[in-house]
Amino acid sequence: MEAAKVYTQDGTVDLQGRPVLASKTGRWKACSFLLEGYEAFERMAFYGIASNLVNYLTTRLHEDTISSVRNVNNWSGAVWITPIAGAYIADSYIGRFWTFTASSLIYVLGMILLTMAVTVKSLRPTCANGVCNKASSLQIAFFYTSLYTIAIGAGGTKPNISTFGADQFDNYSVGEKKQKVSFFNWWMFSSFLGALFATLGLVYIQENLGWGLGYAIPTVGLLVSLVVFYIGTPFYRHKVIKSDNIAKDLVRVPIVAFKNRKLQCPSDILELHELDSHYYKSTGKRQVHHTSTFRFLDKAAIKSCSRESPCTVTKVEVAKRVLGLTLIWLVTLIPSTLWAQVNTLFVKQGTTLDRTLGSDFQIPAASLGSFVTLSMLVSVPMYDQYFVPFMRKKTGNPRGITILQRLGVGFVIQIIAVAVASAVEVKRMHVIKEFNITSPKQVVPMSIFWLLPQYSLLGIGDVFNAIGLLEFFYDQSPEEMQSLGTTFFTSGIGLGNFLNSFLVTMIDKITSKGGGKSWIGDNLNDSRLDYYYGFLVVISLVNMGLFLLAASKYVYKSDDTKEFGGGCVQMEAKALDTSPLTI
Repeated sequence: MEAAKVYTQDGTVDLQGRPVLASKTGRWKACSFLLEGYEAFERMAFYGIASNLVNYLTTRLHEDTISSVRNVNNWSGAVWITPIAGAYIADSYIGRFWTFTASSLIYVLGMILLTMAVTVKSLRPTCANGVCNKASSLQIAFFYTSLYTIAIGAGGTKPNISTFGADQFDNYSVGEKKQKVSFFNWWMFSSFLGALFATLGLVYIQENLGWGLGYAIPTVGLLVSLVVFYIGTPFYRHKVIKSDNIAKDLVRVPIVAFKNRKLQCPSDILELHELDSHYYKSTGKRQVHHTSTFRFLDKAAIKSCSRESPCTVTKVEVAKRVLGLTLIWLVTLIPSTLWAQVNTLFVKQGTTLDRTLGSDFQIPAASLGSFVTLSMLVSVPMYDQYFVPFMRKKTGNPRGITILQRLGVGFVIQIIAVAVASAVEVKRMHVIKEFNITSPKQVVPMSIFWLLPQYSLLGIGDVFNAIGLLEFFYDQSPEEMQSLGTTFFTSGIGLGNFLNSFLVTMIDKITSKGGGKSWIGDNLNDSRLDYYYGFLVVISLVNMGLFLLAASKYVYKSDDTKEFGGGCVQMEAKALDTSPLTI
């Protein structure tokens, strides 16, 4: 007798909109095409640009230190901010798969243009004996057009590829839900592999064999990865778009609540406006249970005699959840600013040190970023295979510790990393003074490996921080806007880069005012980076206090089933753990 066909329980479908069999689609089988294919190569492409871009801007386009740092931060910021648009299009209109498809083509186009910008003779500055002529306006315009084409493409790929991977696991299946706990750890592990090749291999190729070859390799790799991704199409599960206009609902709730600010909320929550539970069952949309958080927004659901129609309790609760995520998001901006140092000031710091290894091999300064990746690659399996099971026995939490506790640990490690960077810079300044070094091109007789601790600590911190943030914003977002929710993660990194750009500009202007010595001058041998790093530590400590406050007030989303309005429906927003965060 033929076995009964068992379909996924979360309503996922294939590309034609038909229900999919649980046994033949999704899970790790589908994710392998994403992890082993696209993500590793995309990370290789991105870090192949980002990790060494500051050196290209200073050595080939003759930008000063502040301008190059600012331009790298602005481009990185754009790469991480544009996903807001890509996620909105995916959640509201065409879905993750097709948004990713269109955006990946734009991404590849940008990579091709960038390769041309550093290869075609008429599009790049001419160089002789290691000295490059100043780039023309056309050359500069073409180079930055290429970079920002990549940023536009990233807007549709970044928020959708990771959430598309998470969609391959059915939350209504106990076994698949357990597998999903490890998904983001191994997703980031795949990313780290691509980043490792970029910082070890591509950076060396760019500086020693040519920038054209250094950009052509990840371009070809990206094309190959897309072929691998589409081979896996028959195995993919797709979420059905159930939301109406997400942005309109999110804006309308606070507006209606403000208009009803003088009205008294009823003591019985059943008197608030809500649609019949049969509506949610028939449409497949999720009804959300009322919570006591942000009670001022409940006024948007008051039934009144005014012309303004009330919002449903479900829409109010979605707005509450987004507001809660926003408060957590705000306290992730400073940690993202700390991370921005890896591809900017850490690299410039390394260019001043002794980079020789052996008799004639010179380590590219940007290659030290590989130790961020190496520490991540070592730490992720240890975290997933040892730390989580150990803590699970202690706490009973399937994740070992709560996601916010994971973030808190990561933030603390980041602060220690920047404090170490400041201490190493104090050491560098002492050596500069001891050997009376004044020229910006003089090599400080101090090994570049002094920078290893700060890189390694940031890598370990990111196992808690970056992976935790991606998981937190996906897991805690309302179901109908999980792509858009993930952009809390990407936009936080983007604004962190913009914030670092703003800080270095303002610090430079303030410290150099009246003929003073800039903390971040063109001559790093006559600057005070240790002061800037110390400044970052101070604002990070203040931010840590704010994070602890926000975490202690946060209420986790729940997938429990409760009774509401006479029907048994799927609910969100039950407090799972409202205890203060302890680290």
